[in-house]
Amino acid sequence: MFNWLRQLGSRRAGSAHAPRGRMLVVRGKYDAAQTTHENRRHWANADHLSANAAASAEVRRTLRCRARYEVANNSYAKGIVLTLANYVVGTGPRLQMLTGDPEANRVIEREFSRWAKAIGLAHKLRTMRIAQCESGEVFALLATNPLVDAPVQLDVRPIEADQVADPGYRLQAVGRRKNANDPASPAYSLPPTAYSPIDGITFDEFGNAVAYYVLRQHPGDNTAWKAGGVEFDIMPAESVIHLFRAERPGQSRGIPEITPALPLFATLRRYTLAVLGAAEMAALPSGVIYTDAAADAEASSVEPMDAVEMDRGTWMTMPFGWKIGQIKAEQPTTVYSDFKHEVINEIARCLNMPFNIAAGNSSGYNYASGRLDHQAFFKSIRIDQRHLADVVLDRILKAWLNEAVLIEGYLPQSVRTLDAEFPHQWFWDGFEHVDPAKEANAQATRLNSNTTTLAAEFARSGLDWETELRQRAREISLMRELGLTLEQPVVRSPQSVAEDEDDADLEEAAS
Repeated sequence: MFNWLRQLGSRRAGSAHAPRGRMLVVRGKYDAAQTTHENRRHWANADHLSANAAASAEVRRTLRCRARYEVANNSYAKGIVLTLANYVVGTGPRLQMLTGDPEANRVIEREFSRWAKAIGLAHKLRTMRIAQCESGEVFALLATNPLVDAPVQLDVRPIEADQVADPGYRLQAVGRRKNANDPASPAYSLPPTAYSPIDGITFDEFGNAVAYYVLRQHPGDNTAWKAGGVEFDIMPAESVIHLFRAERPGQSRGIPEITPALPLFATLRRYTLAVLGAAEMAALPSGVIYTDAAADAEASSVEPMDAVEMDRGTWMTMPFGWKIGQIKAEQPTTVYSDFKHEVINEIARCLNMPFNIAAGNSSGYNYASGRLDHQAFFKSIRIDQRHLADVVLDRILKAWLNEAVLIEGYLPQSVRTLDAEFPHQWFWDGFEHVDPAKEANAQATRLNSNTTTLAAEFARSGLDWETELRQRAREISLMRELGLTLEQPVVRSPQSVAEDEDDADLEEAAS
């Protein structure tokens, strides 16, 4: 019986040339898994470390230092990081409450905006986004600040990743408080299920962060290290915001987002300096005196490396047997701009940023290519904004509401009965369209076909539809009161818009 099954399997799996009664074993392999003499050096640094082991404290410290150095000294790196923060945060987020009480919504939105302006929330968010890009992560402490010019004296204090460190034997706990800014706050004790800290963060058995070890001073400060250890506080997770992007499962700390581009930044700077040095060396001597005479031929004696002065705009005679030749400047070469273009394009790729934004140069772009390249970048920006809202803004709003409801008569009474979720949404700055006329016609078409809503269209521009409609109603009422005519905008048909777009694309292709 078993022999019959074995022979049947041999007939099905084997080829026509395979002997009967024998099983053929097919062995497959991946070329990328083979180590050869050619690729041995390329894969020498490949390892099987875990996410936390690969991003150890020493590795992250080195990457942070190099990324900060490059951003501080490379204008392209500085511009890319600043541009990314400006696109993601812009002028700051705007809150829209979605509860069933319109009056409570307006009060909360107004007071939160007032508080956000008092603490400079938009500027702090931009700083945090810059730190996330060049340091990989950033922390923010939610603490009381009596100098905040608002009824709610909650403050958001960003701190660098260096200040959240593993409390090893060199660290000495001095005053472990819930609130680092309040000396009267009670001590914070870790829950019994908390594990040992991993790079300054303590997790429970489910992988949730329960506490952070925050140094009271930055390790880079001259007065940070004292005899007997470093002072630090154990802060509960409710008081700490940790912003980073986990690229691997189980990753606890972040690495700089520009890590893949760090060698390219160094290459770009070295090549620029090399080209400049070669051009300067070629431009230093104005000419060289040389002779075509044979070695045993007689020519007038000339001192080696002797400088001969020549007046501008005049002719000069040379000694017998000697000629003068001018040095040709070979730098920069014709591929200099192409090389910089490709390097900057590769640098910006790790941030999903198109070349024209990273380089600040759109000379080689047309309308179609610019619009296409920006789609992936704008998608990445929207994802960043959603991540920032979930990790940072929602935590801040919850802490602000918890403080605001404790102030008697500050918020409407209905706010105290709301669910813990507090339904809301965040608005960000909209993206300006390259052709406003085309966008306006497309918007009108979407509204007329009922494929969109006013709320969605205003949200594209980062505006609150209720606020804008109320403002528009006041404007129309005042115009009628003053006897001004209201002209309705002319909406073009989608067919005519499409024809104009086709004509524009043909003109661009022809140019």
